[in-house]
Amino acid sequence: MKRLIGCALLVVMSCVVSAKTIHKERSIYRNIVINETNKKRCMRFETRRKSISNQACMDLREPDRLVFEYAHSVMSGLAYNADPKRILIIGLGGGSLPRAFEKVLPNTEIVSVEIDPAVVKLAKRYFFYQENDRIKTSVKDGRVYIKRALRTEQKFDWIILDAFNGDYIPEHLLTVEFLNETKQLLTPKGLLSANTFNSSRLYDYESVTYQKAFGELQILKSPTKGNRVIFACNCENEAPKFTYDDALHKRLAPLGVDLKSLLPLINGNSDWDTTVPVLTDQYSPANLLNQ
Repeated sequence: MKRLIGCALLVVMSCVVSAKTIHKERSIYRNIVINETNKKRCMRFETRRKSISNQACMDLREPDRLVFEYAHSVMSGLAYNADPKRILIIGLGGGSLPRAFEKVLPNTEIVSVEIDPAVVKLAKRYFFYQENDRIKTSVKDGRVYIKRALRTEQKFDWIILDAFNGDYIPEHLLTVEFLNETKQLLTPKGLLSANTFNSSRLYDYESVTYQKAFGELQILKSPTKGNRVIFACNCENEAPKFTYDDALHKRLAPLGVDLKSLLPLINGNSDWDTTVPVLTDQYSPANLLNQ
């Protein structure tokens, strides 16, 4: 028995030793930590909460494969429009989504908006994120960017909301006013995708807010994690429709995305309390509801 316990302790110690911090810094917004464990490199934001949540991860053995399930879910949006000309992503993290789009969409412009310049710097240094003529980065608050883009009459075929502060989505990016602004930035029939969660009291409030702005929604809930991706479109109260295509399935396979298994998970069922109030710029207690 003592020998078995000793072996178990050695295994635990080995796992602990294999996890190493390769970078840590305090940005103007947060503490950012980059760790490596078993050939996987991750970026996380330290918060007051005890739980640890990675904002980006990369498998160093296969850097093009998407690690997070939510990223697979987002990529299934290509089954709605397989050839978007312009994509806007609010929130950069390690840059895995723009890198993935660059691989499968050779003629698409991808603009990522990130409030924290340190995150952009670290995405380039540790996660192979690079800018070029098609891959662009704007260091701004996401809502500020959208307001300015509206004034210059920009349009995007696909807008992806993926901004997190470490605990949850910043509350000013959760309101119906913000979603209405985002909708105005979409081309006719343009798609919106939002990475959110299944748990907490915020689920109902967030859901009715998206419904208020877009009408019919489609939801893809992760089969193993607490994430969901909300899909909506600028379609006059119609829900986006997704079509399986074998050629697209094969195009996404090198990223680890199995389109054939993802599309059946998308549905328009409303499983939330529709009587709760909509989140607005005057009423958005996301920090209290995310419990």
